[in-house]
Amino acid sequence: MHQIPEIGLRLPQTVAYITEQLERMEVSYEVYEDCSCVVCVLGEGSPCILLRGDIDGLAVREETGLPFACQTGNMHACGHDMHCASLLAAVKILKRHERELKGKVKILFQAAEESFQGAAAAIRHGVLENPRVDAAYGAHIFAAQEMNTIEYSRTPFASVYGFSITVHGKGAHGASPELGVDPILIGAHILLALQELLARETAASERAVLTIGHFAGGTAPNVIPETAVLEGTLRTFDSKIKAFLVRRIQEVAENIACSFRESAEMKVLGDCPAITVDERMGRLAENAARKVNPHVKIYDKKAVMLSEDFAFFSNRVPSVYFMVGGGTAHKEKWVGQHNPEIIFNEECLASNAAMYVQIAVDWLNERETDK
Repeated sequence: MHQIPEIGLRLPQTVAYITEQLERMEVSYEVYEDCSCVVCVLGEGSPCILLRGDIDGLAVREETGLPFACQTGNMHACGHDMHCASLLAAVKILKRHERELKGKVKILFQAAEESFQGAAAAIRHGVLENPRVDAAYGAHIFAAQEMNTIEYSRTPFASVYGFSITVHGKGAHGASPELGVDPILIGAHILLALQELLARETAASERAVLTIGHFAGGTAPNVIPETAVLEGTLRTFDSKIKAFLVRRIQEVAENIACSFRESAEMKVLGDCPAITVDERMGRLAENAARKVNPHVKIYDKKAVMLSEDFAFFSNRVPSVYFMVGGGTAHKEKWVGQHNPEIIFNEECLASNAAMYVQIAVDWLNERETDK
């Protein structure tokens, strides 16, 4: 898996690898061809719990120096190969104990988490139906988090709102700027003004991050272009703060452009909600994790400004999402996700797989007791 990272909604090699493993286990599966998701169901009757693992990579050139480093120019720099391996192992265990299950376990190998497209695409295909999903569990392994630790909270991951701002100008020769309207200059004013939304219009107690990660305009150093484009993300935990800031981003962009005698238009690139954790599911998952690893340390107040499209599941069914420690013994070499030098501790794979299984089994058993 580590050597075949693919990006977005088209992961043919990854899907082929996963389905080959499932066939060896004699597990029936379905492939959502247009979004490279693989789904299988184990057990009989109801209820049904969903176990989800993401499987896409990133356009990052690997620089780990590992003997199995990827040479394609892409990389599993977020550890989704680890998630896939854990979930495949969980399927293998569940298959061996399928007759003991007190309901169904639906497995989703999901593409395009990095672009926040995969979960929504799987839902459109009906992954939460036939059989209907009653609860969901997902996890993410972090290379800069200590082994034998789990972190989560009521809202562990922030929402993310992706947007683009196209600034219109008037082209001219660089020697005669007075004959044009410079969209790059307008964009620079917009860029600076957007940060004031956090500094002066958002309470310090509110957690919000606004990032412009792409700013482009023009093709030559001596030409004032017709347009410039800014692309960015807004991350928050509070839906009201999010709505306020989205409105203000648009107002700031349009009004600044207008003051320079031109215009700007804003478009939505993506809109993923914050993950919400069900309190009862959280307690159950904690107990299951301790069964798997009696020495695990669990921190239940952790929240990060990262975003995850597992949120589309957690907003529909009771869910829990864990941040699992996967740091190596050499702490000085730890780096964050998406770094070309990131290395994960493979010793966490077994316990991560076991947690998938234990949480599913315990949830089904608890629902059986509730009947």
